[in-house]
Amino acid sequence: MIWLFLAGALSGIISGMGIGGGVILIPALTLIFDMEQKVAQNINLLYFIPTAIIAIFVHSKNKTIEKEGLFKIIIFGIIGAIIGSFIAVNLKGEILRKIFGWFLVVMGISEILKKEKGQKNGNNGI
Repeated sequence: MIWLFLAGALSGIISGMGIGGGVILIPALTLIFDMEQKVAQNINLLYFIPTAIIAIFVHSKNKTIEKEGLFKIIIFGIIGAIIGSFIAVNLKGEILRKIFGWFLVVMGISEILKKEKGQKNGNNGI
């Protein structure tokens, strides 16, 4: 039970920062709780709704949301979500798990390289 609490809390903190709690929640559900990949991703989608609403409220209140181009991003995000949903439903869980794993590896490497590039340019990479 404590692991479930920790996974949810850490995922919520990361979601509130705008990073995406699924990076923590999905691996926790699949590795620690031995859930099937598709089940973990579906739980993540449901988990995302209340955390996103709270994050939007807080960021909007603090005026940290860039509104220019927001409509286009939302529309293309919805189109991408529809396409991604159809793809995910038709893939085997094991393939979906591998794709997600590679996505995390690529994003991690990208962040490391971004930080190194920032340090070479004389700033801290932020």
